[in-house]
Amino acid sequence: MSAIVIPQSLIHQLENSLQLHLKKAELAFECSFPTPELTFNVRGKVAGKAYLQQWRIRLNPTLFIENQQAFIEQVIPHELAHLITYHQFGRVKPHGKEWRYVMANIFQCPPEIYHAFDVSSVQGKTFTYQCQCQTHLLSIRRHNKVKRQQTRYHCSLCGTQLERLNKEKVINSL
Repeated sequence: MSAIVIPQSLIHQLENSLQLHLKKAELAFECSFPTPELTFNVRGKVAGKAYLQQWRIRLNPTLFIENQQAFIEQVIPHELAHLITYHQFGRVKPHGKEWRYVMANIFQCPPEIYHAFDVSSVQGKTFTYQCQCQTHLLSIRRHNKVKRQQTRYHCSLCGTQLERLNKEKVINSL
């Protein structure tokens, strides 16, 4: 797998967004905050992660290239809000009232928890499982946990345990 090269102009736009939101937090809380370290090494379907004690934001380079404006306007404020919330309020719920306050009142951003990016380019291999009401796609990590009998997964709608749907069952049911 080749490394993704992110143009410096895009990195500058991210850094500008980071600085803009950092200044908003400094004005609101009447204190200064160090600039968090930005890295591009998150994989999978996650857009970004905030590392509270390390004061670092890790971003998914593939999703960033595919969703540049959304990263600048939503992902950076979202992850920075985690750092600011931790700094000001300590350990609280990740998307609790304090985080929502920082997002909505200080950053003037909708306090959305999940992104809606197309993740087909970063989606790993999936395995089909069945409950009583629908089919589910499990990641290779979750599938391997089931295979090793480390865990069982249940449907959040009907509550029944998920069972692997093998190719024979699919062919026989056609």
